[in-house]
Formats: sequence, C-alpha cells, structure tokens
Amino acid sequence: MTDLGRIRLFCTGLGPADAPALLLVHGWGGDGREWSRHAEELAGPFRVIVPDLRGHGRSEAPHDGNTPVEMADDLAALVATLGAGPVVAVGHSMGGQVVNLLAVRHPRAVRSVVALDPAHGAHGAEVDGIPGRLAEYQAHGARAAASFVAGAFAPDAPAGLRTAHVRTLLGTPDHVIAQAYAGMYTDPGAVGVRPHSEEYLRRRPQPALTVWTSEEAAAWERTTLHVPGSRVDHWAGTGHYLHEERAERTIRLLGDWTTETFASGS
Repeated sequence: MTDLGRIRLFCTGLGPADAPALLLVHGWGGDGREWSRHAEELAGPFRVIVPDLRGHGRSEAPHDGNTPVEMADDLAALVATLGAGPVVAVGHSMGGQVVNLLAVRHPRAVRSVVALDPAHGAHGAEVDGIPGRLAEYQAHGARAAASFVAGAFAPDAPAGLRTAHVRTLLGTPDHVIAQAYAGMYTDPGAVGVRPHSEEYLRRRPQPALTVWTSEEAAAWERTTLHVPGSRVDHWAGTGHYLHEERAERTIRLLGDWTTETFASGS
C-alpha cells in the first residue's frame, strides 16, 4: 500500500526501475489483476506499474470523491512518489478516461497515452439512458451494474473472464460504483459525453493511441486528433474487455507503442 497523503493506493510493480515506465489502469468496477498477464510479459524491457484506483480493489475507498478526476490526480501523485515519470499511461474503459485526464491535468507525468475502448464519446441513445442508469446505481450499487459487465464480452471470450469480472465488480463498494459513473458522465466538468469529450481530448498535448471496438466511435475520434503521432485503431469482433479477450495482441501493441514512444522522444 502506497500512502500518497491524499489517498492510500494498492500498487504493484514489475521490471527494472530505470526502464521506460508503463502505467496500466483498470476500469470501472475492476482492479489491477486484469493486467497480470500483460505485466508479466512486458516487464523486463519496461517498468510496469499497476495500481488499483481509489475505491477499487485493495485501495482505500473514501466516502466521497471516487471520480475520474480525483483518480487522475491520485495517479499523478503515485507517478511522482515512485519517481517513474513520464510514463506511457494505458487505461481501459473508465481507466481510459482517467489516463486522458491525467495527461491533460498533469502533462509532465505522461509521455503518451493508450486508451482501450475508453469511457468517453457517449452520444445518442447511450446519453439518453445515462440518468436512468445512474439512478439504478445510486439505488442498488454494484448489483445494478453487474448486468452491464456480464453483457460486455464477445461470445468467444476466454472461459471464466465474465465470471471473474462480475465477481470483482460485486466486491466494489456501492457508493463507489455510483460516484464513479456520475464522475464520468453527469458531474459538473464530466467529460464522458461527446461534446465534452471533444473539448478535453483537444487539450491533450501528448500523442495517443486509442483502440475502439466500435467502428463509428473510431471514425469520430479520428476527427478530434491534433497531435502528430496519434492514431485510432478499430478492433472488430471483440467485446469491451478487449485487452483481456485479445491479450497477446494487446501486449504486442503496448510493447511496440511504448518502444516507439521512447525512441522518438515524444
């Protein structure tokens, strides 16, 4: 457990302390265990840092403030405490929003960003359903969110993956589930809805790689990119937890991107 003054975060690390650093950030209702395979395979050429976000896993769960903005500020403090920056900040889903916020709010801590099916760019029917979903999460917490997670996998996802994620989600405090969702989409300054996403992505100074499972979302985000070296990929035929469903592909992607990022001096 690392005491950052503002919060105590559980964090593990692998690889040489002087190697280029990768920060691997999980999503809503998850924890750092979902990065275990990636961390083992990437350690060696890279220093791999895997935190549990506030309110999640083994980290401290305060009564208030379990939002992506606070999580991003936590990670800035963690990177500074570990002397690891600037890092390649990798995030899945809500973690993708968190690492982009980290890049915007603390640009010196981040060399580049990788966002995997990130929790930004919501539009249309998804936005229409946000108030109702938030009300459910406020009333029933993790139990209300379990159906979303259970339905987020492709039919050919590895056996046991769905059950592991539902179990982890159900262990997340109910108030954290509701606060984190509101922090993504409805709180003042939230960046999850498309017009707000566009504004904050345009403020990101670092190159970024974004991978979407939605072809429409990939096409949209390509129009927001202004930093040389950034790119958007589309992975068809995979579920939301693409980094685990396509673990080897993700590991190769992260290794190649990180090597290129540090070689270019981005």
